[in-house]
Amino acid sequence: MELTEILILILTFIVLLAIGVPIAWTLGIAALLTLLVSMDSLTAVSVLAQQFVTSLDSFALLAIPFFILAGQIMNQGGIATRLIRFAKNLVGALPGGLAHINVVAAMLFGAIAGSSVAAASAIGSILGPRMEKEGYSKEFGASINITSSTMGLVIPPSNVLIVYSLASGGTSIGALFIAGYVPGILTGLILMGMATIWAIRKNYPTGERSSVSELSKSFGAALPSLLLLIIVIGGIVAGIFTATEAAAIAVVYTLILGFIYREITLASLPEILMGAIKTTSIVMLLIAASISMSWVMSYGNLPQSASEVMLGLSDNKIVILIIINLLLLFVGMFMDMTPAVLIFTPIFLPVVTELGIHPVHFGIIMVMNLCIGICTPPVGTLLFVGISIANTTIEKIIRPLLPLFVAMIVALLVVTFWPDLSLWLPRLFGLM
Repeated sequence: MELTEILILILTFIVLLAIGVPIAWTLGIAALLTLLVSMDSLTAVSVLAQQFVTSLDSFALLAIPFFILAGQIMNQGGIATRLIRFAKNLVGALPGGLAHINVVAAMLFGAIAGSSVAAASAIGSILGPRMEKEGYSKEFGASINITSSTMGLVIPPSNVLIVYSLASGGTSIGALFIAGYVPGILTGLILMGMATIWAIRKNYPTGERSSVSELSKSFGAALPSLLLLIIVIGGIVAGIFTATEAAAIAVVYTLILGFIYREITLASLPEILMGAIKTTSIVMLLIAASISMSWVMSYGNLPQSASEVMLGLSDNKIVILIIINLLLLFVGMFMDMTPAVLIFTPIFLPVVTELGIHPVHFGIIMVMNLCIGICTPPVGTLLFVGISIANTTIEKIIRPLLPLFVAMIVALLVVTFWPDLSLWLPRLFGLM
């Protein structure tokens, strides 16, 4: 790729993003203008249109709309309420009990729904008012809800890990799913530790200790929802069905649960389906635009050039991982996770594999890193969802959010430099 093309690609992208053009259109326009430098207009438009269509021609991508629909059903199917009740009986007696309930419930709900936004909406709308009523600051409640909801993107099933599998050339989805458990749980535990310190400093109330019978009863109520994890992940690991088939099973299972709990009726299905259709349309447009942008960069050998530059800076694995993490933290502040994964995986993956880092390990690093980005201004999707649910502002939320950012960065560093945290479970199950 000539210097002129690189400048057009980068400057167009930055300018359009800065003036508020939606990210999908920004990616598509930047890719088109770059192609126009090296080919005539009809060919450039035809090539880009072809890339948009062929990029979505993937059986694995079918899992995403199914998991999105399952998440929509869970959001209205009474599952969140039962998971919160179980989390309350499990950790509610710890200092800052409601904060811990939020973290554990978000881990469970996110692990079932695979969506950070769904987790933040469902958990935050239920726990937020209750935390405020019991003396917690509105801003602290929103902060813990925002950061803990990211774990649904690391703990499987995760749509972002499916996207990474596509961008990395076919890394095993089953291995990526299993690899996310320990890092996701570790992040949750570190967030709970930071929440404990904050709660003790602010003298937030501690809940009553639940009896064994209360814990057993709440676990029994949540068990049908939790069984979905065993069905979906267990089926993938055992080779009974693919991730796409598992997603379809998740839809049927959650729909049955919603009807059994009497939280979903036939009359409510059109609204649920319409919500899933809207979200799927946005995600698929982002994927098509991002893959097209990635193809343009590959067409101009930009990933290979970037790889040579980075390896020229250092051949030390630690130094390269620090550089990549810093770049991804910066990128995550301005770009949504899906395009970031699709664009930067082809650039960074050849570099890290050259240094002996496994693609599964790097996938977990990348997703954990970008999870921090969706909690940060100016573009953080999850940040604005959490703020709107709590009815507060960015200025007020920054102070309680900062220590939780530190907790997430600590978890990221531990996972980055301790590969076995991500890789031992996939190896144990023979997925690597």
